[in-house]
Amino acid sequence: MKLPLWLKIVVWSLVVALGVGSVAVLAWSRGEQVSALWMVVAALCVFAVSYRFHSAWLMAKVLTLDELRATPAVVHEDGKDFVKTNKWVVFGHHFAAIAGPGPLVGPVLAAQFGFLPGMLWMLVGATLGGAVHDCVIMFCSVRRRGKSLAQMVREEVGSFAGIAALVSIIAIMIILLAVLALVVVNALAESPWGLFTIAATMPIAIIMGCWMRYGKGGAASLVAVSVFGVVALLTAVWGGQFVHGTAWEKWFMLRGTTIAWWIMGYGLLASILPVWLLLAPRDYLSTFMKIGTVIALGLAIVVIGPMLKMPALTKFIDGTGPVVAGPWFPFVFITIACAAVSGFHALISSGTTPKLLTRESHIRVVGYGAMVTEMVVGIMALIAACAMEPGEYFAINMKGEAAVVTAKVTALGFPVTEAQMATLAADMGEKTMIGRTGGAPTFAVGMAQMFASVVGSKGALALWYHFAIMFEALFILTTIDAGTRVGRFLVQDLLGLFSKKLGDTKSFAGNTLATALFVGAWGWFLYQGVIDPLGGINSLWPIFGVANQLLAVIAFTLGTTVLIKMGRARYAWVTLAPLAWLMAVTMTAGWMKIFSPAPVGFLAIARAAESKIAGGGTAAELKLWNAQVFNNYVDVAVTGTFMVLVLIVVAASARVWWQLLAGKTVAPLREDPYVPLGEVTAEKATVA
Repeated sequence: MKLPLWLKIVVWSLVVALGVGSVAVLAWSRGEQVSALWMVVAALCVFAVSYRFHSAWLMAKVLTLDELRATPAVVHEDGKDFVKTNKWVVFGHHFAAIAGPGPLVGPVLAAQFGFLPGMLWMLVGATLGGAVHDCVIMFCSVRRRGKSLAQMVREEVGSFAGIAALVSIIAIMIILLAVLALVVVNALAESPWGLFTIAATMPIAIIMGCWMRYGKGGAASLVAVSVFGVVALLTAVWGGQFVHGTAWEKWFMLRGTTIAWWIMGYGLLASILPVWLLLAPRDYLSTFMKIGTVIALGLAIVVIGPMLKMPALTKFIDGTGPVVAGPWFPFVFITIACAAVSGFHALISSGTTPKLLTRESHIRVVGYGAMVTEMVVGIMALIAACAMEPGEYFAINMKGEAAVVTAKVTALGFPVTEAQMATLAADMGEKTMIGRTGGAPTFAVGMAQMFASVVGSKGALALWYHFAIMFEALFILTTIDAGTRVGRFLVQDLLGLFSKKLGDTKSFAGNTLATALFVGAWGWFLYQGVIDPLGGINSLWPIFGVANQLLAVIAFTLGTTVLIKMGRARYAWVTLAPLAWLMAVTMTAGWMKIFSPAPVGFLAIARAAESKIAGGGTAAELKLWNAQVFNNYVDVAVTGTFMVLVLIVVAASARVWWQLLAGKTVAPLREDPYVPLGEVTAEKATVA
C-alpha cells in the first residue's frame, strides 16, 4: 500500500529528529556514561535518510544513470570476467571486498580521542564522502568497460598523470598490506590458541578448493562444502584451547618476527598458486563468517545496551595520546578510513565489481549501500572499544613491561592494575594482554565481553575472544592474499613499460619476479613494524592513513574531471568538496608526520635516536637506535613521495579542468560507445 505524501513527510521528519536527537545526547554528554544504543540509533537514522534521499539524488541528478544502457557485464559477457550477476550477490561480493579489517581497526585506534570525533567522522564522511567516492568511481568504470582507476586517469587526464597514479597505487598497496599483516602479527604473537586456529584455516580452504574443483558439482555439493567449511572452522576455534600444555604448544608459541616471515611466505604462495586452490575458497568461507559475525555483534549491542565508558572527548585530542601519536585533527580522519572515506575502495569499485553489474541502477544498491553498511560496522567497532574499561583499553595498546605500562596508564587518569590485566589475560586464554597493539586484540576483547554478557556467563570469554581473533585475522589474510595478487598485476604493468616479457601475466618469470618484488616491499615494512619498540602500528598506521586517503584524492580528481567533461560542472562540488577536505587532511598529516616534534615527527624521532647513539650505549641499544634512525628516514621518504605523486596527479587534473571550463580545449569523454540494452538482448536472442 502506497503511503500518502503527508504521512511520508511525517515519518521521515521523525527519523531525522530521532537521529539528530541521538547525536545531540552523545555530543552533550560530559563526565557521565551514556548508553551505546544512542550511537546505534544515530547510525541507523543516518543510514536510512542518506540512502533514501542522498543516494537517489546522486544517482538521478549527478550521475544520471541510464537504465536502458547496457553494462559491460551484458555487452562483454564471457562467463569468466564479465558475468551478469544478481545485484544482491554483487552487493555481498563488494561489501566483503571493501569491508576488510579497516572498519574494525581504525575506529578502535581512534577511540583514544573519545567516542565523539570518530562517530561524527563516520556518520558524515561515509555519506558525503565515502559513498560519493565509491559510486562515482564505479559509475566511471561501468561506462568504460570496467577499467581500473589508473587506466581511467591515464585516458581522461593524461599519460603522465596515469603513470604517476599507477606508481602511487602500487606504493599505497605496499603500505596497506604491511599494516594489515602487522595487525595479524600483533594479534597472533605468542598466542598458541589463536595461531593454531588461523593455521587450521589453510588446510580447510585447500580441502574446500579441491572439493569444489574435482567434486561432482551442483547445489548439493556446494551445500556440503559450505557445511564442512563452517563446521571445520568452528571446530578449529574450539580445539585451539587444547594446544596449551601439549607438545604442540611450542610450535604455535611463535615470536612476532617468525610469524611475519610465515605471512610473507603465505602471500608469496597465494599469489602464485592457482586461485581456486586457496584464495577463492578462503574468500567464500570468509563471507559466511563476516556477515554472520557482524549481525551477531549488532544484535548483542542492541540486547545488552552497553554503556560507553570512554568519555566523549579525552585529553588526548591535543596530540599527547599513547595509541595514535598526534592531535585529533588531522589524525582522526586518517586513522578511520574504511568506515568513512577509503581510497582502497576505488580499487574495488574499478575492479571486479563493475564487470558484474547487470544494470546501472544497481550502482545505488552496491556502491552506496555497501558503503553506508560499512559505516554501521565501524560504529559497532567503536562501541566495542569504548564500552571497555578505559584503563584496559590503553594498557592493551601500549608496549612495555606490565608494571611500567599500568603505572603510565594510571598516571594518565585511567586507573588499571597489573592484577587486573593478568585477570583479563587469563579470562581471554592468553599469556598477557599488555602491549597487544594493532587494534585487533582490543576489538576482540570488547566483542568477547559483549557476547559473554548476552549469555550471562564469563566462562566462555576465552572462546569468544579467540573466535573474534580468528574472525579478524581470517579477513585480513584474505585481503593480504588477494591484495598481493592484485599488486603483482600492477607491478607487472609497471615492469611492462621496460620489458614486454616481464609485463606478460602468462610469463612464469614475470609472475615470479613481480610477486617477489611486491612481497619483498610490503614484507620489509612489516618486519620493521614488528621490531619497532613502539609497537610498529604507531608509525605505520598514520602512513597507511595518509596513503589511503591520498588514493581517495586521486579518485575524486578523476570523478571531477569526468563530471566536467560530461557537462555537469554545476555538480562538480559533489566531488570537489571531499577532495578539498582530504587534501587538507592528508597534506597536514603528511607534513606533521615529517616535520613535527617527537613523538609525531619522523625526523625528530630519528634525530633523538642519533643523539642517543652519540652518547653511547650497549650493543643491543645501539642496534635498536640505528634501526630507529633508518626506519624513520625511510618513513620520511615514503610519506614525502606519496604527497608529491598525488600533487602531480591533482595539478595535472586541475590543468585539464581549467582548460575545459575556460573553453581552451574540448577534451573527449572516453566512455565506451552507447549500446542500448534491448539491442544486446535482441542480438543474443537471434544468435540463440
